[in-house]
Amino acid sequence: MDGGTGHNAVSAGASVAQRLDNLPVTRLHVAVVAACGIGMALDTFEISFGSILAAFFSTPPQRLPSAQLGALLGAVYVGAVFGAPILGWIADRWGRRNALVGVLLWIAVMSMAAAFSESVQTLTLFRALAGIALGAYPPIAVSYMADVLPPRSRGMLMFGGLSLAALGPLAAVFLVRSVQPAMPWASEAWRWGLFAGAWGGVVIAVLFACLPESPRWLAARGKSSDADATSRRFELSRVMTRLAVRSDRGPAVAVHSPGVGKHTRQARHWICVGGLFLLSPWSTATFPVLVGAVLGQMGFKLSDTLLFLGLGTLGPFVGTLLTATVVDRIERRLTLAACALAMVAAGFGFVASKNPVFLVGAIAVFNLFALLYLQSLSVYGAEYFSTERRASAMSTAWALNRIGAALSPLLLVPMLREAGPVPMFAVIAATLLTSVVVLAFAPAGRQRSAIR
Repeated sequence: MDGGTGHNAVSAGASVAQRLDNLPVTRLHVAVVAACGIGMALDTFEISFGSILAAFFSTPPQRLPSAQLGALLGAVYVGAVFGAPILGWIADRWGRRNALVGVLLWIAVMSMAAAFSESVQTLTLFRALAGIALGAYPPIAVSYMADVLPPRSRGMLMFGGLSLAALGPLAAVFLVRSVQPAMPWASEAWRWGLFAGAWGGVVIAVLFACLPESPRWLAARGKSSDADATSRRFELSRVMTRLAVRSDRGPAVAVHSPGVGKHTRQARHWICVGGLFLLSPWSTATFPVLVGAVLGQMGFKLSDTLLFLGLGTLGPFVGTLLTATVVDRIERRLTLAACALAMVAAGFGFVASKNPVFLVGAIAVFNLFALLYLQSLSVYGAEYFSTERRASAMSTAWALNRIGAALSPLLLVPMLREAGPVPMFAVIAATLLTSVVVLAFAPAGRQRSAIR
């Protein structure tokens, strides 16, 4: 099909939610996914500076004391603990798209300020301020996509967009590594990476300003005429034929929660989802950040450390793209448990080896499954919350994630320096195995369900 989907494709009396759920995949859907994915790449670009800064400030002549380095690495997550719930509430109150534009502009301003920092203390402060928005972007972007994407292709499209997150660390590491030998204007290489992140935030904010607001959110806020007009934009957008074939295989399955025990069931679901988010950063965030410090402690030069970090980010991008084609066929909890166990194996392989080839391979495998785990958890959580509270609920879950991410460097950096990488990773492995236990009690995923 080359034409639009046509407003006649849905009944005149259909709700906005039904109209969105019954659509095939259109170019406007793909534009939303692309913008969210590019924004995720920027978010991980900025977050990945933890590993870069860990490498720079773990080697002479800039080697920092453990407490100071731990504070620098954890600062971005401290900001997220406070920023994510507030910005999530704003997204539920004022709109997904508007919140995303504001978040990206905030990231741009704080990244530019961090690039001009004259002391580690000032850098730590601006990293914390940047974290206010960096922690809020993923849950709001996931909520935006969950609002507008057809349920039959939701997992595939969200994984496809979120796979771009793997490009952020790759771009950050190789950008800094390429600038490092030249030192333009006698400025440290990490500063140029933060400059690039600042300009990226401005450009992506402009992209979001060109996209429509979530029709589902507009309808939930009682803005019926705006919701109808925005729904028509999706309905009149040109169909992506190949993706539409996948999305039309069967009707969306509506899920109706029985009244008996509903609140008890929702509370249990929230505890499980919140617990998974609280446990996840010890592996998905802290371990990748500390890889640079581990390599430095093993005796590798800074240039070699940056090279290993860069090569280790290549696998996740390809792997997540391939996984996107099958993710809707696998139950979410099974995906999460498999990723957790794979991270345990890859992590112990990393800390037990000193061969460069094995090290790069272990980093790549760990980063792949860490990214798959975090993406699966984001989709899994977003599918459970209603439109009225999806952004705030997801942002609160992400705040729990950032609490773990802020605390873990403070514990694990001293442990790494005093006891070595094996005890450090044993703690990380324990959180992963605990997550598998939580998943055994968690509710099943809703990858083919119409969401509210």
